[in-house]
Amino acid sequence: MHTIKIYNKAKDTEMGHLQSGDKIIGTISKYFEGNYGLKKFFEHKSHTFAQNLEQVMISKRLFSLLVFVIGLVSFSSSSFAQNEEKSPAQPAEMAAPAHEEKKGINITELVFDHVSDSHEWHLFSLKNADGSHRPVAMPLPMIIYRPGTGLSVFSSSHFEEWHEGAEGTKISNEHEGVYIEKRMKEKVLAKDGSKVYDLSITKNVLSMLIGVVLLLWIMTSAAKKYKTGGMKAPKGMQNFIEIVVIFIRDEVAKPNLGTAKYKKFVPLLLTIFFFIWINNLLGLLPGGANFTGNIAVTACLALVSFIVMLVNANKHFWSHLLNPPNVPFLVKCLLVLIEVMSLFIKPVALMIRLFANMLAGHIVILSVVCLIFIFALLNVYVGGGFVVVSMAFSVFMFMLELLVAAIQAFIFTNLTAVFLGQAIEEAHHEEGHGAEAHH
Repeated sequence: MHTIKIYNKAKDTEMGHLQSGDKIIGTISKYFEGNYGLKKFFEHKSHTFAQNLEQVMISKRLFSLLVFVIGLVSFSSSSFAQNEEKSPAQPAEMAAPAHEEKKGINITELVFDHVSDSHEWHLFSLKNADGSHRPVAMPLPMIIYRPGTGLSVFSSSHFEEWHEGAEGTKISNEHEGVYIEKRMKEKVLAKDGSKVYDLSITKNVLSMLIGVVLLLWIMTSAAKKYKTGGMKAPKGMQNFIEIVVIFIRDEVAKPNLGTAKYKKFVPLLLTIFFFIWINNLLGLLPGGANFTGNIAVTACLALVSFIVMLVNANKHFWSHLLNPPNVPFLVKCLLVLIEVMSLFIKPVALMIRLFANMLAGHIVILSVVCLIFIFALLNVYVGGGFVVVSMAFSVFMFMLELLVAAIQAFIFTNLTAVFLGQAIEEAHHEEGHGAEAHH
C-alpha cells in the first residue's frame, strides 16, 4: 500500500511540474515581448525545453514503475523473513537441511547474471542428485595480454571451479597466471597483481557480432533482390525493409536535416536504427545478452553521433553557440555557459536513455518471473496460484518490450537526426530582415 501511495504521489508531482513549466514559459514570453532578439532566441529554445521536460517525465514514470516492483519484492521478502521468525525452533540436526531447502535461488544474483556481461554464455542449469545446480554454458575465447608474459589465448572453460570471496564476490580457479573475480561484473586479474589487458570475446561482444552478421545478411539480401528483380514489386523481407527505410527517410531524415542535405546522413541513420533494433530484439530471446543495456555500448553509439555532429557543424551553429546575437553581454555570458553544457549533455542523454530503458525492461521482466519463487517460499499453494498472474504479466511485459525495442531505436535515431539538423542548419535570412525592421 505504501508503494502505491509513492507511485500516485509521483504522478501528481509530474502533473504539477508540467503546469509549472507552462506558467514559466508564458511569463518569460511576456517579459521578452519588447526585445525581438531575445524573443526569437527564447522561442527557439522553448521547444527544446518542452522536449527535455517530456523526457524527464518519461524517466520519472519508468522510475515509479521500478519503485513499485522493487517495493513489492521487498514486501514479499520481509513477509518471508517474518514467517521464519515465527516458525518454532527445530533440532540442530534438522535445522541445516531445512534452511538449505528454504534458501531457494538467489534472485539478485540471477537478475544481475542476466543483465551483466560474462566470459561465458550461460544457457540454463541442471539439478544434480545432491540438490546442487550445475550450470550449462557455452565457453567463449579468452584473449589476455600481460606486459610481462605477452598474449595468451585459451577457452573460458578452464575456469570451472568457483569459491566465495570477500564481500560476496566469487573467485575462479587460476589458469595461466590469471583468474576471474565476479562481483557486479567479471574482471580478469593476475595472480601476481600485475596489469592485465582483457581483449576477450565476451557474451556482449559475441551478441554484437551476431547482430552485425544479421544486419549485413538482411541488407545485402534486400539489395540483391532489387538488382536481380528490377522494377518488380517487393515482397517478403524486402517489402518490410523498404517500408522501414522509407519511414526513416521521410519521417526522420527529411524533416530534421532538410531536403537538400538529408541524403548524406541517411546511411548513418539507417545503420544506427537497424543496429539498435536488431540487438534489442536479440536481447529479448531466452538466454539472450543484454547488449544495448550495457552503458559502454550506448556510450560508443552516442559518441559516434556526437563526433558526426561536431565534424559537420557549420559556422552558423558555432556562432550561435559561442556568440548568441542580439543578446545583452551579461545574458550572453550565461547563455554561452548553458549552451556549452547542453552541447555535452546531448550525447549523455542519448547514452543514458537507451541504456536505462533497455536495462529496466530486462530487470522488470526478470523480477516479475522471480515473484513466483518468492511467493513459493512463503507458501507452496500461494506460489502455485501466483504462477498464472506472474506469467500473464511477464508475457504482457515481453510484448511491451518488443514495442519498446523499436521505439528506443527510433528515438535514438530521431534525436541523432535532430542534433545533426541543429548543427548543419543555415542562417534564416528572414529573421535578420525582421530584426532590422524591428529596429
